[in-house]
Amino acid sequence: MADIFTTSKRSQLMASIRSQGNLSTEQRMLSILRANKMRGWRRHIRLTLRGPNPPVQHGHLRPDFVWKRERLALFLDGCFWHGCRRHGHIPLTRSAFWSAKLERNMERDRAVSRALRKAGWTVVRIWEHDLKDEANTVHKMFKAFARTARNRSVRSNQHRRVSCSSDP
Repeated sequence: MADIFTTSKRSQLMASIRSQGNLSTEQRMLSILRANKMRGWRRHIRLTLRGPNPPVQHGHLRPDFVWKRERLALFLDGCFWHGCRRHGHIPLTRSAFWSAKLERNMERDRAVSRALRKAGWTVVRIWEHDLKDEANTVHKMFKAFARTARNRSVRSNQHRRVSCSSDP
């Protein structure tokens, strides 16, 4: 079916649509965290990466869940947008565009994880499909907390290159 809008009008319309986020995925993770009495997290805290060439625009990023004291950042990665090898796919229309777009997303994810780890943070990435297996998700989180506890005694002030703020 032919589009009734011009390319520029369609682009303008699409740009005006604001994301709703990954609400259902986050709600599922919230229920897992609460059911397993994992406390101390905050949602969508803005972390600012300092230093040259941050992996994201202006050095700001917002993990889905942050434990500031433990320096733990949790990202919930959707299978499509983050290139899951099991469930992700390249759409048949404009496949070159989507292939490049999803590759950039995956590269950005790797760069953000690298930068946070270099700054002394523990990074956990959980795939959308992994939330269906609650036991596995809980196991990943407990392993991450164990890593943060081990790393806390090793950290020094030189790793303080990330600042947190609750500003939207």
